[in-house]
Amino acid sequence: MLRIVIGGSVLALVHWLLYRRLVRATGMTGYPRIAGAVTLGALWLTVVVALGAGGFYSPEPIRPIVWFGLTWAAVMFYLLLGLLLVGIVLLLARWAKFSGRLRLTRALSAGLVVASVGAVAYGVYEANTPRVVQVQVRSSKLPAELDGLRVAVVSDIHVGAARGAAFTRRVVDLVNEQRPDLIVLPGDLIDGSVELVGPDIAPVAELRSRYGMFAVAGNHEGYVDGVGDWMDYWESLGLRTLRNQRAEIEVGAATVEIAGVYDFDAPDPWGPDLDSALTGHRPDRFLILLAHQPRQAPDAADRGVDLQISGHTHGGQMWPLNYVVGWVNGTVFGLDRVGAMQRYTTRGVGAWGPPVRVAAPPDISILTLRRG
Repeated sequence: MLRIVIGGSVLALVHWLLYRRLVRATGMTGYPRIAGAVTLGALWLTVVVALGAGGFYSPEPIRPIVWFGLTWAAVMFYLLLGLLLVGIVLLLARWAKFSGRLRLTRALSAGLVVASVGAVAYGVYEANTPRVVQVQVRSSKLPAELDGLRVAVVSDIHVGAARGAAFTRRVVDLVNEQRPDLIVLPGDLIDGSVELVGPDIAPVAELRSRYGMFAVAGNHEGYVDGVGDWMDYWESLGLRTLRNQRAEIEVGAATVEIAGVYDFDAPDPWGPDLDSALTGHRPDRFLILLAHQPRQAPDAADRGVDLQISGHTHGGQMWPLNYVVGWVNGTVFGLDRVGAMQRYTTRGVGAWGPPVRVAAPPDISILTLRRG
């Protein structure tokens, strides 16, 4: 509840700023000013309602309100960015003693609103259009029996607030159409508690693959319930969870090892322990590590991991956040190298907070392992 109170207070200040800059500063009077104030007040209320969805109350009966509130939050983000630019232009106009500053303020404000709404409208479409990305991962260490093994990477579904079980079913159908040999889920599948949003992720029980489904926790699994509560629930859905653990998969005469660690930022007793996860690993076997955050790559590379699969970044989700995300994580998306190890970072298939993606399309990645 404290999160809603603090968040609501901060959002009230933001909406007051928008009122000052987009209503009062543009010279609105009378009914237009009242309409602007009432509209911003109603929009503020939708975001406050969205703050508690999934954690304090079920989003199911009010999901359209939650969806709208979180989408408005994305518009608000671009309005605030744009107001910085508008402020600079108006400051230059004042220094230049430009006589038509009110007309300029109105024109810039109108353009900013249109641009922000347009960007988010496109972002809603993009976020609602997950695609399948095909990637080849080559390694000379890969045994012949593993050549052509297809691994589906399904990360960052983030159902539970703006989206529910219907979105999860769409994801499951897209994955199953690919007929993968192996499915991995590197965390952040949900937003909320097991009790309130467990049914939203339940369709993952319908995932199908030849060698099984393996999952690790992300940072969001620990925000409401305990990480263990979510992983126990996933096990009931048929996922095999890796809790600082390693598993072996027999493919013909060869064995591929897959290990998984808890999230990079998780506190004890859910902290990552790579040494425990790799206990018993044979160096001659190809080793895949599931680690939610790409930042776990340097330690993994030092310990002889061949391929780390991560999510977390969302590809930045909404431009220009990709620049900050890349600086923090060392990557935004795609296949790269950390030392001798290859690292693949998916953009993820869902969206955290606003169901919006701008210049960061959602993906289900199919990694085809190739010898060479």
